[in-house]
This record gives sequence, C-alpha cells and structure tokens, in this order.
Amino acid sequence: MLFTSSEFAERLANVRRRMEAQGLSALLVTDPANLNYLTGYNAWSFYTPQVLFVPLAGDMLFFLRAMDAQGAFRTAWLPPENIIGYPESFVHRPHLHPFDWVGEALRERDLVEPNRVGLEMDSQFFSPKAYRALQTGLPEWDFVDAVELVNWVRVIKTDAEIAKMRQAALVCELAMTTAVEHVRVGVRQCDAAAAISQAQIAGTPEVGGDYTAIVPMLPTGEEADTPHLTWNDQPFEAGQAVIVELAGAHHRYHVPMARTIVLGQPSDQLARLADAINDGLSSVLDLVRPGVGTRDLAEAWNMTLARYGLEKPSRIGYSIGLAYPPDWGERTVSLRGEDDTVLQENMTFHLIGGMWMENFGCELSESIRVTATGVETFTNFPRRLLTPNS
Repeated sequence: MLFTSSEFAERLANVRRRMEAQGLSALLVTDPANLNYLTGYNAWSFYTPQVLFVPLAGDMLFFLRAMDAQGAFRTAWLPPENIIGYPESFVHRPHLHPFDWVGEALRERDLVEPNRVGLEMDSQFFSPKAYRALQTGLPEWDFVDAVELVNWVRVIKTDAEIAKMRQAALVCELAMTTAVEHVRVGVRQCDAAAAISQAQIAGTPEVGGDYTAIVPMLPTGEEADTPHLTWNDQPFEAGQAVIVELAGAHHRYHVPMARTIVLGQPSDQLARLADAINDGLSSVLDLVRPGVGTRDLAEAWNMTLARYGLEKPSRIGYSIGLAYPPDWGERTVSLRGEDDTVLQENMTFHLIGGMWMENFGCELSESIRVTATGVETFTNFPRRLLTPNS
C-alpha cells in the first residue's frame, strides 16, 4: 500500500464523524477518487458502476464488476471477503443495471436499518439509472444527497499526501519544460501534446509519472480567448500565444500549472494582461495563511485587477489533490467571493489567473499549500510570459 493502515483508518474515522454530523447511517461512495482515498483501490474501471458501502459502524463493502475484483484484491486494503464482484451479465444491459444486483446483495446481508443513506449525487460516475436501481431495489432506504462528504474530508491533506504532491510537482515542472521546448513555430499542436503527455507519464528518473485527470490543454492564437481547448493537427505559427495548462501526477495526486508561451514578440495588450495577472496572483499569495477567508483572497485579486481596469467573473482557484478523469479539482472549495471557507493548514489549491479577452488570452497559475504561517508553492517555474528560448 502507498499509505499506512493507520492513515486509512484515520480517513475512515474522519468520514464517519462527518456522516454522524450529517445524520447518515450509511454512505454509498462512487467517485473513483473517493474510492481510492478510503480503500487504496486504483484501476481504470470507473466506466462501469462500482460502489463502496460505508456504514456508520462495521465493515465496508466494495461492489464492482467481477473481473475488476482482482484489481481490488491487488490494490485495496480491504479483506477479500469485503470485495464483491457482480456478474458480467449485468454489464451494459438495456433493462438491467449492476446496482439492481448490488441492491439485492445489500438487502440479503441485512447490514443496517438505514434511516438516511448518503449518495454522491453529483459524482460524474453515478448515473440517473444507478439512482433508480437503488431506489427500486431498496425502497425502505431514505436516500439523501451526501453533499460531497468525502471530498470535504479530503480538503485538508496529511503530511504523507503533501509528500505525494511535492513529487507530482517535479513531474509538473518537467512537463511544462517539455511544453516550452516543443511549442515552436512549425511544430504541429498534436506533436507538442504528445511530447507533453510522454513527459507526464514517464516523469523524472526519481519520480514516475501517471496519467492525468485532464489532458494537456493548448488554446492557441485567437482561440486563446477560450479556456479548456485541447489541440488539433495544425502547426504553431509565428506571433501566436499558446496557453498551456497541464498537471504532473504521482500516485494519482495532482499538481497543475498554467503558463502562456509566445512565439514572437507579445503585443502590448497581452504583455499588460500578463502583468495584471501576475500582480493579482502575487497579491493573493501574499495573503494566504490559516484563518484567512477564501473571499478575502478573491477580494485581493479583484482589487488588483481593478487597478488595470479589468475584472474576472469566474473563480480564481479550487481545491486539488487526489484525482481521476475527468477533473483534477476536488469539487469543494472555490476561491471566489461567494465561498465561505476559511483557510486551514495543509489545504491545497490550484490558484489560476486565467483571463480570456477578445481573440487573445493569458493564463498563469500556481499550485499552493497553506502552511502554518503562509504559503508554499509546489512548483518553481518562471511566472511570466514565456518564449521558446526563455
């Protein structure tokens, strides 16, 4: 196992304390990152339904496709009798769902008399059909939204998790260095993306990489006015600015970074925008410490941008850590004025200054940890407009 048995025990205890506070007698976990967090399970099996039954007391039970149970035996700390494979005949059937079988299996075990059972209603891997199967199979259970219960427990990292993120940061720096080396005039966007992906997976001689929850994103030229674009097969052209957003991953822990590469002389507009973003990020980083509210960080950012005559309606960051596709965010804390979270030590965030204007844009970001007295940036990479020779 990558973590000690005592660490897993403490994670489960923290989840159960939150369950009790929310009045839950049991919790059904489907988010693959949460499955990993509680059991250590790690496989590309989340495209078929799988669920961890977490009672307020007693043994957890992990239900997944029968052929994937072997992977759980290999990677999860659960005893074999608590890993239960459902039959292949329930996979991809129009009028059957694996949770039909799971519901019956839970009923047969007569595990609890549930009053309120939490469901991860916003998990990308919990479908309406899965919900209907559980309601039909267990009509006496009172299903309620767990409201990202496990995700919120994950917000504060242990020292062991921070160590994984520091290793992921080394892979992140390598991947961004590779991006600067390959985003060149005449190089196809897909070839640069391939080089970045190779660096992400190979990692460094000391730290192996992993597949990342999001592929490299490369909005280029006029398309840099839009976030979350990937790549095509066209070559980079002189004068283009290329936004590169990527992450390093190690044992599923992610550290993202965004930088903007300019293939020539930046326009005055772009240079000024980069200065505004950099100043805004600096104002936020100067404020980070335990006890500060996330809305205070957003206010510092907005006040800095206002001096440049700019504003950014979207959030400026979010909680990060353990992740699987399709997102490296934890879907909990957002750094924005409407968020009431107060910073605590070992919270970790992707602080991203993305500004998308008309026909151009710029992104600079830092992944950070809240320390006892301030902030740690996971990476050490120039935070400015980059050129292939910089």
